[in-house]
Amino acid sequence: MKKTIVSLGTVAAVLLGGAAVLLSMTGTQDELPAGFVQSNGRIEAEQIDIASITAGRVEQVTADEGSLVAAGDILVVMDTDELSALLDRAKADVALARQSKAEAQAVVLQRQSEKLRADHQLERATALLSGNTISQTVFEDRETAFRVAEAILVAAQARLATADARIAAAEAEARRISTQIKDSSLFAPAPGRVLYRLAEPGEVVGAGSPILSLLSLEKVYMEVFLPAREAGLVAIGAEARIVLDALPDYAIPALVSFVSPEAQFTPKQVETLSEREQLVFRVRVRIPDDLVAGRIEHVKTGLRGRAVVRLDRNVAWPDALERRIPPELFE
Repeated sequence: MKKTIVSLGTVAAVLLGGAAVLLSMTGTQDELPAGFVQSNGRIEAEQIDIASITAGRVEQVTADEGSLVAAGDILVVMDTDELSALLDRAKADVALARQSKAEAQAVVLQRQSEKLRADHQLERATALLSGNTISQTVFEDRETAFRVAEAILVAAQARLATADARIAAAEAEARRISTQIKDSSLFAPAPGRVLYRLAEPGEVVGAGSPILSLLSLEKVYMEVFLPAREAGLVAIGAEARIVLDALPDYAIPALVSFVSPEAQFTPKQVETLSEREQLVFRVRVRIPDDLVAGRIEHVKTGLRGRAVVRLDRNVAWPDALERRIPPELFE
């Protein structure tokens, strides 16, 4: 499954418990007390592409666009008729390989007996030759017979080793096909919302081709861009507040989870020309997972907003930012 990043605005995020009243979205940074910094941004989350490892026909798609899914839910089932037939053949190959090994073991036992007999005959011939009881020619025939029996035994043992290797190869192939059959059921790796449904039952898809695109709701955050003089004061783990344009009177508690080590020009999506003309650092303000989990069914896409970051932990948040959102607001 490939991961990309897409925008995620969320009304649900404001429901995530612990939200507080924030300044109006039309305000400027000058209206904030000293020790705070703010910037425009939008809520984002990870997009996970649900794709089959191998090419095949889609048998079932269990989720529609916009559906909420839990981690472990089956989202797509691929057709496995051909794989099942291949697995039956692989299992038959395993049985044949084991039968070949049994035959090779029997041959080894036979060749061991023949070698043992030839060894005894050679020992006897050696004793008789020392007493001049047999001729040199008879002794050499016995010696040759022993060498031949020894070589035949080595060859039989080699065939037995080959049989073992064939069993291992056949079993590996059976396991590979079994794994493919298991992987034909595609699960949600994390709780999320289906963003796109890209294939329907009956369609043939290539290996790695996305069938569903899932917005993961485990990591909900806003990325903002701050000038170097402000970004340099932002600490990982610093407290923050997120406010959305749709609900300008309420804030979402969050934490700074990332500050880019490299400066960049402000992206084009930043609205004001003056902001786009400066070098900035990308800062990620993430909503805690427990807050997201509490209202995960309300998370939606599309809203922009603003993040306020506290630079000095010794400075108290303004009273307006500490008021709790009424729990019945979205009931």
